[in-house]
Amino acid sequence: EELKEILGRLGFNVADGPEIEDERHNFEALNIPASHPARDPLENFYLATAERGAGGPLLLRSQTSTVQIRVMEATQPPVRIISLGRVYRPDTADDTHYPMFHQIEGLLVDRKVTMADLKSTLRLFAAAYFGGDVHIRFRPSFFPFTEPSVEVDMSWHDRWIEMGGAGMVDPHVLQAVGYDPEEYTGFAFGLGVERVCARRHQVTDIREFYKNDVRFLRQF
Repeated sequence: EELKEILGRLGFNVADGPEIEDERHNFEALNIPASHPARDPLENFYLATAERGAGGPLLLRSQTSTVQIRVMEATQPPVRIISLGRVYRPDTADDTHYPMFHQIEGLLVDRKVTMADLKSTLRLFAAAYFGGDVHIRFRPSFFPFTEPSVEVDMSWHDRWIEMGGAGMVDPHVLQAVGYDPEEYTGFAFGLGVERVCARRHQVTDIREFYKNDVRFLRQF
């Protein structure tokens, strides 16, 4: 709720989408072709069901970016939304990974949107949630649905922790939803809610959030 409130002050509206998705919304419209390793059945939770969506086999969504596609399919620019919810990836559980976690996704599409707008938004968010002592950095990266792309890191004790990814919306994604990339640009970001919360409360292992240990939960 606090994340919604902070980004709401920056003009973002909340949008929701289904956790069971089809391949079009989870992959194809996000510029992730069939040959991409992210679509490997071993890297996703496909559903063993005869039912198929209009966009192909069904799976548990691996990212909240699917909501971006659904909103853009139904809305003309300008678009300024955030989406929060559960996502699923068959990761090995450790202090910073879990097979089910929560993401907060942001999307802004309008005329003349730049990388400077993205960086300013994330810095304002970090300062509002963590306070003035937070350090944030952006590392060049690659995601099929953004170009250019960056990893977003925040300092945590004596190390940097990857909080999520971000970048400018790839023109192919805009075309997939019927937007003219010559007229509109946009940025998107996705942050791990557990990692953000852990940084705020100095929790060193995100698995603590799922153990249902009352002694841990009573701290909050």
